[in-house]
Amino acid sequence: MSTVNTPRQGRWYFGGIASAGAACCTHPLDLIKVTLQTQQGKLSVLQLTVKVVREQGVLALYNGLSASVLRQMTYSMTRFGIYEAGKKQINTDTFLGKITLAGLAGTAGGIVGTPADMVNVRMQNDVKLPADQRRNYKNAFDGLIKVYRHEGFTRLFSGATTATGRGVLMTIGQIAFYDQIKTMLISTPYFGDDLATHFSASLAAGAIATTLTQPLDVLKTRSMNAKPGEFKGLWDIVKYTARLGPLGFFKGYIPAFVRLGPHTIITFVFLEQLRLNFGVLPKVEAPVAVAQ
Repeated sequence: MSTVNTPRQGRWYFGGIASAGAACCTHPLDLIKVTLQTQQGKLSVLQLTVKVVREQGVLALYNGLSASVLRQMTYSMTRFGIYEAGKKQINTDTFLGKITLAGLAGTAGGIVGTPADMVNVRMQNDVKLPADQRRNYKNAFDGLIKVYRHEGFTRLFSGATTATGRGVLMTIGQIAFYDQIKTMLISTPYFGDDLATHFSASLAAGAIATTLTQPLDVLKTRSMNAKPGEFKGLWDIVKYTARLGPLGFFKGYIPAFVRLGPHTIITFVFLEQLRLNFGVLPKVEAPVAVAQ
């Protein structure tokens, strides 16, 4: 049997590699999103960007890059890996199957990725703090060690509840919807397993994921960036955010989509290229010999 036209299957770790590559491209957008969410003022995206660059230089837009990459290599590698491996156990031919598997993968990814996510948020938020209040983590691992030493092990998982909830919705919005939309497009005579399909499906998935996750993303960012004892719990953060009105829960939506849209597109384009070029061919069962 010829394998020339047989579609290759992705390896479990491709998602983490693709996400890390995308993070390197979209990190400045993520930093501006975090800064916008944690401020109580009304500076626009452009005003915040100009303020950061003017006060600290262009390289300040890449503060926390090491934590961002570490987050993708824990959070995204876990959820993509579980989703890919889980296809052997859960039928993903139906949309319900895709959502179920994505929910499980997102739960695990949210928990595993929380420590790196917290350090990522803090390193990004440093750019808007006065010099005497900055945490000044040298890199992601330095941040993890300092949090553990000064604030305790449990602090590493601060915001785990919202991070896990966000991880579930993000994985459903990104992976499950991408998978479903891609399948629907390929089933028509106008699309094939090519770049145009990957781009279209990932753009739609990025918009869906942003809408689903933005309220939890705002709460997660505030929780992770809070000082010890600043909030009594998640409900306290909800009430604090609600002071800004209903739209307070969608604060930073535009930069979130501007960041997540390209991030999702780049991730899946990278992922599909890894699959097409370095994926494994499905095993073909040898024909059973018929006794003469």
